[in-house]
Amino acid sequence: MEMRVIEGAKDFVQMLFRNNADGHDADHTMRVYRNAVNIGSNYPECDLELVALASLLHDVDDSKLFPTENNANARKFLRGQNIDEARIDSICEIINAVSFSKNRGKIPETIEGKIVQDADRLDAMGAIGIARTFAYGGKNGRSLESSIEHFHEKLLKLKDELNTPEALDLAKERHAFLELFLVEYKRELI
Repeated sequence: MEMRVIEGAKDFVQMLFRNNADGHDADHTMRVYRNAVNIGSNYPECDLELVALASLLHDVDDSKLFPTENNANARKFLRGQNIDEARIDSICEIINAVSFSKNRGKIPETIEGKIVQDADRLDAMGAIGIARTFAYGGKNGRSLESSIEHFHEKLLKLKDELNTPEALDLAKERHAFLELFLVEYKRELI
């Protein structure tokens, strides 16, 4: 891996998300990056540089955050790092396979895509996933009940849509915590 490019991507993400408070911030990106590289290290055939860059750039063109098209922010950054167009296309293909709502039930074609998709989904589970759900809901004016509904619409479904055994192992405890949280939430409503 060319660490200069990886470090540049980290700096780019820090700059781009410096004022974000809805759970799609640089801290989220770094957790996705660490999970992706950790999972990817189990696959000798995996191109870890693709995994690293796609995980770091996976939200830089998210339609909830930016009015960009065709991965404009990611492409601009990668071109500025002199990455060749074929590699940029591969990174953008991985990025485009991450979104749960746009890719429900679709399995990425490459091991790199599977790994980055899993890493992002892991960060929507467990205590971090709960915190991110309410951060996003609060920033966007959602009621508590609307945020709780998000658990049923997405979060509780994530475990069954993971691609790698490593991600599934990491997800089991996080999924159980989501379920425990909902039980306690319902108990306290009474």
